Amino acid sequence: MSAHNALYRFIKSFDFAFQGVRISFEKGEVNIKVHVAIAFAAIITSFMLNISTLEWIAIIGCIGIVIAAELFNTAIEKAVDIVSPDWNPKAGAVKDIAAGAVLVLSCMAALIGVLIFLPKIIALIR
Repeated sequence: MSAHNALYRFIKSFDFAFQGVRISFEKGEVNIKVHVAIAFAAIITSFMLNISTLEWIAIIGCIGIVIAAELFNTAIEKAVDIVSPDWNPKAGAVKDIAAGAVLVLSCMAALIGVLIFLPKIIALIR
């Protein structure tokens, strides 16, 4: 494979990835929109509370993990729908387990947000 073809395929892979993110937003996937809205709120709150670099790393990491998990969940749901278009309890369990993973990560991210933001908010109130 020539260097030109390798570079083209590399650049094209980013295009496919961006299409995946775009599809998640356009196809009525409400949860990813909620996660992105919460992410923006966390970013705005982070600026307002002047969090430290380490706290920024934690916030950005949590945002990335939760949004990536939601994208994985959406991909799993779409794949299950292809393999099992009719209702199937095992297919439903697969979807529920994937959604459960997102829930666990979202709760972890929320807890990290509380640990970072709450002391700063309390300090502002006093």
